[in-house]
Amino acid sequence: MVTVEPTPERESGPTALRIVLGAQLRRLREAAEISRADAGYAIRGSESKISRMELGRVGLKERDVKDLLTMYGVTEEDARTKFLEMVRRSNSPGWWHRYSDLLPDWFQDYVGLEEAAARILTYETQFVPGLLQTEDYAMAIVSSGRPELAGPAVKRRVSLRMQRQRILARPGAPRVWAVVDESVLHRPIGGRAVMLRQIDHLLSVTKDGPVTLQIIPYQLSGYAAEGPFTMLRFGEPDLPDIVYLEHLAGALYLDKLEELEIYSRVFDRLTVDAETPDRSRQFLAKIRADL
Repeated sequence: MVTVEPTPERESGPTALRIVLGAQLRRLREAAEISRADAGYAIRGSESKISRMELGRVGLKERDVKDLLTMYGVTEEDARTKFLEMVRRSNSPGWWHRYSDLLPDWFQDYVGLEEAAARILTYETQFVPGLLQTEDYAMAIVSSGRPELAGPAVKRRVSLRMQRQRILARPGAPRVWAVVDESVLHRPIGGRAVMLRQIDHLLSVTKDGPVTLQIIPYQLSGYAAEGPFTMLRFGEPDLPDIVYLEHLAGALYLDKLEELEIYSRVFDRLTVDAETPDRSRQFLAKIRADL
């Protein structure tokens, strides 16, 4: 009889849980020596449907999972019950669901993965990283510099960004390692008062919080990376590292080993080129004094 391991003890958001469950279904299918095509036929679907399920690209239907578990030889009732309970949890909406009218699908996936990450490595060239922004700074960006004209949709976008930051205050918060180009700190987003509060916030979260910040000085900026990116790393073995690249029309999610190696090397180079965390805090204090 094929055995099934329930998902990890650690609480994961629905996006991460969906990916972990998909990986477990793949292992069960392979152990039973069943092809994707045959598995797809058994649930009135196709080989591509099984592939999407195993990659966590689509939600899992309980009826389909029940049929697959039977096909894969998982008959022990307790194991089936636990697995199906995880399926139900993976289909529950995340807290960001109430913002779904504002969020494109590709960013909803990112918020879900960000929730589950154990480490978040990010490089920014234009703005302070979203997880480290103050509300006033975020409002200045989202409102295109006109916060006095901000309507309900703009305010909700800012609210979403503030909600995302709650992961830094929870037990087991992810470690955030941010490398920021010096130009970000000289760009007067929102004006002097907003920038003063933003720098104070950076000094605060890098003192005792789960945040490491490094600043790349002008003379070394632009060499190691062509543009901003974020790498998410997870505690669950079934969740591969993911590199997230955002552009005007959407986003890319990179998870191939060769791609991850390139971005890991680039991030390592950025941390070498940047000021150390201690010197970066001194840099922040000097910029603040000069404002």
